[in-house]
Order: sequence, then structure tokens, then C-alpha cells
Amino acid sequence: MTGPEFLQQLINGLTLGSLYALIAIGYTMVYGILRLINFAHGDVLMAGCYIAWYGVVMFHLPWWAALAGAMALAALLGVLIDQGAYRPLRQAPRISALITAIGISFLLENLGLVVFGGRPKAFVRPEVFNHIYQWGELRVLSLSVWVPVITAVILAGLVFVIYRTRTGMAMRAVSRDMSTVQLMGIDTNRVVALTFALGSALAAAGGVFWAMKYPQINPLMGVLPGLKAFVAAVLGGIGNVVGAMLGGMILGLAEILLVALLPEMAGYRDALAFVLLIAILLLRPTGIIGEELPE
Repeated sequence: MTGPEFLQQLINGLTLGSLYALIAIGYTMVYGILRLINFAHGDVLMAGCYIAWYGVVMFHLPWWAALAGAMALAALLGVLIDQGAYRPLRQAPRISALITAIGISFLLENLGLVVFGGRPKAFVRPEVFNHIYQWGELRVLSLSVWVPVITAVILAGLVFVIYRTRTGMAMRAVSRDMSTVQLMGIDTNRVVALTFALGSALAAAGGVFWAMKYPQINPLMGVLPGLKAFVAAVLGGIGNVVGAMLGGMILGLAEILLVALLPEMAGYRDALAFVLLIAILLLRPTGIIGEELPE
């Protein structure tokens, strides 16, 4: 592999890793507060893609307006899922919430099949992401350049909210000890709802860019990206936002470089994520930069 080819694959890996990072953050934020794996997260991604698709096709919105609408409505969907399914189970055994999460996932997938139909729909990539940038022998799709940049801006905003605002301080406090912060006057249900809203909005953003990269959507499209993003969250350290970003980047680069350097192993690309999951759970269960979270 020549230098330009390797650099091109590196850019592709960063693009894929950026998408995994956007989706993984929703998993890690919810787990950090509720100690719950929200298996419906990938299906919120799917819903965000369909919202953006209808915004572009039916209402002729520009791509950025469709993206903003998808993020806003996905945030609302995340809050509704929390309020309708998880909030009544706050004091229930944790296994009850986990089973509910799986049930919500199946509900959204089958509701998607009923409402949107099982036939895949073509997702039109905006012209601004269709250009080819060329530097010597290096040819890169503009989408592969812009996705990491937009992702970096979004994630920088999220880090600012979490570590530099009173709301972020409340979120971090709730993640440490929900019972104690209630005694201090913090509305934990409001904090949890905001966490679901932020995570779901990021999932929608990741889903829309995923649909631009692989321009086809269907009601089951969120399953595999959702599972891989969960692996990325565990790899980086579930419950840690920076860890989710790092895990997403590592997983995206690993997948792309596996195919680029060992083409005969391309059929095992999806399996790589789960091999990494098993390895990290055996060798370092808290993830790369994670830490033991209080129960």
C-alpha cells in the first residue's frame, strides 16, 4: 500500500470512527447516570434518519435544516422513551429496565416496518458532500473530510456543556450519587431527561451522516451501528464521554485498516468489533480510560 492510499484509508477510518463516537456518547451518558444500557439507542438513530429523509423529500428542506429537525425530534423521542418506559422503573430491579430497553428496541423496529415499510429508501447525499478533493494521488470524498470536522465541533460543544455549565455539573453529580443529589434539591428526573435528549440528538446526527456515507435507510438500519457504538463505549470506558469518543475512533480505524491491510479478512470486519469487546472485558473491564463507577 502506497503512502497516499494509506492516508486515504486513515481518513476513511476517522470518518467511520467519528460516526461511532457520536452514537456511542448516547450509550455512555445514559449508562453513566442510570447504569442502564439503552438498547433502543440504535433505533432512535433510525428514527432520526427517517425524519431527515422526510424533511428533504417531502418538505424540500436544505440538508442542514433536515439535520437540525431530526436532532430536535430525536431528542423529543428520547425524552418520551425515558418518561414513558424508564422513569416508572427507577426504583425497580435493574434487570427490569434492561428488559424494557430491549422491548422498546423491538417496538421501534417493528413500528418502523409498519409506518415506513420494509423496502429500503435511497438517502440523497447533499452536493456539498459529493465533491472529490484531490491532493496529488490522494482523492478523498468531501463527506470524509467534513464528517470528522462537524463531529469535532459537536463533541466540543457537548464537552463544554458537561464540564463548564451548571447543567453539566448536575449531570456529573447525578452520575455519582443520585440519592444524595436529590437531598440537595436537584431534580434528577429533569437531569435524566436532558441526558436522554442530548444522547438521542447525537444519535440522530450520527445516523444522518451514516445515511450520507451509506446512502440507504431501512427500519433495521440502527441495529448494527448501535451494537458497534456500544462496543466503542465499552472499549473507551463506558460512563466516560471522552472514552466513548476515543473508543469510536479506535474501532473505526481498526475496521477500515483491517480491510485495507488484510483484504482477505474483509468478511470478518463486523466480527472485529465483538472480538475487541470480548478482549476488553477480559483484560480491562473498565475500558481504556474508564473507572469503576459507584453502584
